[in-house]
Amino acid sequence: MKKYEHPDIRNVTLTEVMQALSDPSRIKIVRQLLDYPQRPFACNEFPVKGSKATISHHFHVLRQAGLIQTKVEGTKCLTTLRRTEIEKKFPGLWKFLDKSC
Repeated sequence: MKKYEHPDIRNVTLTEVMQALSDPSRIKIVRQLLDYPQRPFACNEFPVKGSKATISHHFHVLRQAGLIQTKVEGTKCLTTLRRTEIEKKFPGLWKFLDKSC
């Protein structure tokens, strides 16, 4: 079974977060998670185009930046946003990802 590593929120930097959010595909992933905060998503449920390797890379970057958490349940890898932790560390960050912006 695959195991994902997630950084301790205390070690997450704003530079890493902003760098992870510099890609339009990763912004789409985060926006979907913001729209459905109570629902974990499998990787194939996101509106991101590209090869499997490219999509995996996007999730890796978001995970390493501390923005998402991935949990394995059976054969699925389910992703959620570390919304509360990130909001506490970087207040107001999520407002900048509002779809109206």
